[in-house]
Amino acid sequence: MMYLKGGQIIDPVEEEIYRADLEIEDGRIRKILKEGGQAPKEAEVLEAPGLMIAPGLVDTHVHFRDPGFTYKEDILTGARAAAAGGFTQVVLMANTKPCVDRKETLSYVLEKGKQTGIRIHSCATVTVGMKGQELTDMEELAREGAVGFTDDGIPLLQEELVRRAMEEAARLQRPISFHEEDPAFITNNGIHAGKAAAFYGVKGSPREAEISLIKRDLRLALETGAEVVIQHISTKEGVALVREAKKQGARVHAEATPHHFTLTEEALIEKGTLAKMNPPLRTQEDRQAILEGLQDGTIDLIATDHAPHSREEKEKKITEAPSGIIGLETALPLGIRELVKKGYLTLPGLIRKMSTEPCRLYGLEGGRLMEGKPADLVVFDPEETYLVEHFLSKSANSPFIGEELPGVVHAIICAGRLVYHRK
Repeated sequence: MMYLKGGQIIDPVEEEIYRADLEIEDGRIRKILKEGGQAPKEAEVLEAPGLMIAPGLVDTHVHFRDPGFTYKEDILTGARAAAAGGFTQVVLMANTKPCVDRKETLSYVLEKGKQTGIRIHSCATVTVGMKGQELTDMEELAREGAVGFTDDGIPLLQEELVRRAMEEAARLQRPISFHEEDPAFITNNGIHAGKAAAFYGVKGSPREAEISLIKRDLRLALETGAEVVIQHISTKEGVALVREAKKQGARVHAEATPHHFTLTEEALIEKGTLAKMNPPLRTQEDRQAILEGLQDGTIDLIATDHAPHSREEKEKKITEAPSGIIGLETALPLGIRELVKKGYLTLPGLIRKMSTEPCRLYGLEGGRLMEGKPADLVVFDPEETYLVEHFLSKSANSPFIGEELPGVVHAIICAGRLVYHRK
């Protein structure tokens, strides 16, 4: 039994914050005591005066590199980084080696996830070997526990295959997520075809690469009725297209990453490969459109695209270094600084996009603290600041090193167990 005393409960559904104690037993919230109360003698008491208590964060887009690339990250270290960032659940991407295109690999990932203390879910790939030619046995993979489907990292180019994949995902009632970058437009990935490309003397990656595939997939989403996720949206045109598709009734969702709502291509010029990712950081107009999309509900998910790489890989020259940055440990602070403190979202609104909506999309328990529901929660101080310098991730490829950010995670509790506690 556990008792959280003196905290402020965030309700992301009712958009309210209120003072209450929480009594937790057998992995679930037994009582919410708005008038306060007395902790049972047998309870472990966690004092939380002045701290916020919210539903555990849920990241629908992470790369833990396991199996195959565990020198960058593995499921155990990735889970520790997630916990330190306030996440009680994550959804793994499937571009491992081997990729998650068969039940044996999926089983390995899910079984190892059970060792972590948080809830590890996984997508499976849409195509066999992520080659974009043949659909996986999506029905079997769903039956074995895949919560969704994606070939994230590699765009799907064959329209008829995408249509069949959407139809099957709709039949199985699983979301299907798309990495929207048509390589036909791209000379150098991870570098916006603008100021950044000019600075590095390359052609880069133009916005049309994203826009063209978003147009196609929104049309197919309307035609098939599939639950479609546009991953890591980066262009103002992409945001506008999603907004219009939602008005037309498409079951479409869009992710914004903390780096895309915080940074522009100027960061790539300043930080080099530490700010290189796919799709690339773009212009201030694009960043502003993403902020407005988050504000008006066009973008309903905040996901990190946590993508660890080794120091040696990131020290290569700009056109050779891999794209991607880590993000689990800085996501909540960046959301607080860029979205809450600047008036785009309320604190409950931020938690809704980082917990409630991800749970709703993937059919997961969580996203709101209620009596009888799982005791998955994060305890944090939105005003306390810390210096970004150390990570629990195995990698440290972050453009935010050296910054002082608000929003210190003090603890996470998952299934009623204290998984992370900042000393």
